[in-house]
Amino acid sequence: MKRNTFRTASTGTARRLGAGVLMMGLALSASAKDGSHSGTAPPPVVKAKPSAKSKHWFQVGVASWYGEKFQGRKTAGGELFDMNQMTCAHRSLPLGTWLRVTNLKNHRTAYVRVNDRGPVLEGRIVDLSLAAARTLGLAGLGKVSLEPLGSGDPGLALAQVAQLQIPVTLLTPLR
Repeated sequence: MKRNTFRTASTGTARRLGAGVLMMGLALSASAKDGSHSGTAPPPVVKAKPSAKSKHWFQVGVASWYGEKFQGRKTAGGELFDMNQMTCAHRSLPLGTWLRVTNLKNHRTAYVRVNDRGPVLEGRIVDLSLAAARTLGLAGLGKVSLEPLGSGDPGLALAQVAQLQIPVTLLTPLR
């Protein structure tokens, strides 16, 4: 009888010991993954190679502008066209896309939001609002380049802040 009790006790002890060793192994393996243990070198850094699909999109061509004739009409995005806002019409870019437009003659840059479809006339790549055309120094037609802005682009942040219509009194600290 004592023999069975001894075996049971040693089996239970062995199980507890095995569970403890297993827990220590798991803890060591977890600390090795997050690098929290000391004494070993950090894992090597693997640099990702750029894929062929991650090419930068841009477009170069002729821009025109539209203004008073379309003022107050509904755009493809559903909002009312305002020639004094920094917007544009593009044939295929998603509505809401922000673009950096550069006049290739004088190198002026403007940040505009695509809110309409167009241009209607063949051979043109973008129709700018009157405000955007003035910012670029475009009196009629002009050769421009278009680049979409990413969410981390500082130009995008500046363009979005410039489009806010907040009274200056709200920007002053309250006393």
